[in-house]
Amino acid sequence: MNTIGFGFWNWVALILYLLLMLMIGAYFTRRAGKDTESFFTASGRLPSWVVGFSIYATTLSAITFMSTPEKSFLTDWSYIAGNIAIVAIIPLLIYFYIPFFKKLHVTSAYEYLEARFNPAVRVIGSLLFVLFHLGRIAIVIYLPTLAITAVSDINPYVVACLVGILCIIYTFLGGFEGVVWSDFIQGVILLGGAIVIIVMAISQVDGGFSTVAHDAIQNKKLISADNWKLSAAAAAIPIIFIGSVFNNLQQYTASQDVVQRYQASESMKETSQSIWTNGILALISAPIFFGMGTALYAFYEHQTALPKDFNTSSIVPYFILTQMPPFVGGLLIAAIFAAAQSTISSSLNSISACLSIDIKQRFFGKQLEKAEVRFARITTIVVGLISLMASLYLIASNSSDMWDLFLLITGLFGVPLAGIFAVGIFTKRTHGIGVIVGLIVAVIVSYFLQGVGGAGSPFYTSIIAFFIAFGTAYLSSLIIPHAKKDITGLTIYEKHKTSTYIRK
Repeated sequence: MNTIGFGFWNWVALILYLLLMLMIGAYFTRRAGKDTESFFTASGRLPSWVVGFSIYATTLSAITFMSTPEKSFLTDWSYIAGNIAIVAIIPLLIYFYIPFFKKLHVTSAYEYLEARFNPAVRVIGSLLFVLFHLGRIAIVIYLPTLAITAVSDINPYVVACLVGILCIIYTFLGGFEGVVWSDFIQGVILLGGAIVIIVMAISQVDGGFSTVAHDAIQNKKLISADNWKLSAAAAAIPIIFIGSVFNNLQQYTASQDVVQRYQASESMKETSQSIWTNGILALISAPIFFGMGTALYAFYEHQTALPKDFNTSSIVPYFILTQMPPFVGGLLIAAIFAAAQSTISSSLNSISACLSIDIKQRFFGKQLEKAEVRFARITTIVVGLISLMASLYLIASNSSDMWDLFLLITGLFGVPLAGIFAVGIFTKRTHGIGVIVGLIVAVIVSYFLQGVGGAGSPFYTSIIAFFIAFGTAYLSSLIIPHAKKDITGLTIYEKHKTSTYIRK
């Protein structure tokens, strides 16, 4: 397939977007440099609606921005159950989980694990997050770069460096506050970009919306009775929904990039509002992204044909570069960049928080605030460059097999870690050694479940991994002797005893 020229005006639009992101980072430089609380949580001064938008943008990567339309283009809307699962767990988060993070006033999610269990569990949780997100940043840079450069004449190394280096710079400058406000702008850009693509695709199909709707219903591109059959494991809505509940529990209770945002607003009420804002955005955006794929399906069925042997993972950038006028196309490619950078900047700031709070300050002591901020900023640069180098290696080798294996292995710890948070909150008799045993057993079982019949579905694996981690941790704690630990105020049974937990 011949590549498409990117064009002067598209470059102008893209550069203007990237300059805007740098300006945001520069604007918050002075405030971010005051102390580590400002650099990692903005000292709790952010409005709930912008925090909610930031949570939404953080959990939506460029991979999602392109793979969700591809999924509905090729199959149907069954995976929309995952977005509904986000809303379903919100009451659980507000009532059971977030009060503990607010009570301990944690910067790192894994501070709770030390308070409830021991320092080893905290370090394990924190380092697992760091390792996984180092790999995740590399993939989030690599895959969109691959998709864009597969259909255009842009140099992939230029794209990767533009996305990565500029993101490192504005995260370094603006800290958490700069990241959250840039997340907001990036969220608006990517939602607006998706709507423009839908409108442009539908407007060019004869019959417009009625033709698109007819094709979708006729070809089972929305939701059909088949999606409710449990035998079709990969597309069964009940399994997708239940599995997504546990995947989302991991992201909203055991992942630093989201939990860190719970401290960005002062009160529990504001934090609850930010979670609901995120949930509403997840519901609103779901039909937009799935609808994008359905609209593109109708467009390429009626208006024009895709090139022979076309890789559908590039269908969104291909449509943008072939159907959009100059400058508008550049803004829509910027929407893909925005989806990537919102994820990258959040991961960079969160990795820096984990290494600063969970490792450096916890075991080597805390210095003056200016020195701590300097360490956090240097860490941001180092981890950003490591991930960027990894993405450039993937581009050069044209293979992601080893990196995919790395993400698989480290990612296997995600849902079991959510099980560990749950067993700490909902039980009294679980201890540190028991949860480490539970975590290891759950990861081993999850690894061997990959690709084993119906259980190989990632949704089945998530469900099983959560309950194995929870159950094994609890049973191991009953069997293995341990020293008694004061856990007053750290389980659901004493959730309302004190508004502020006194660290021991």
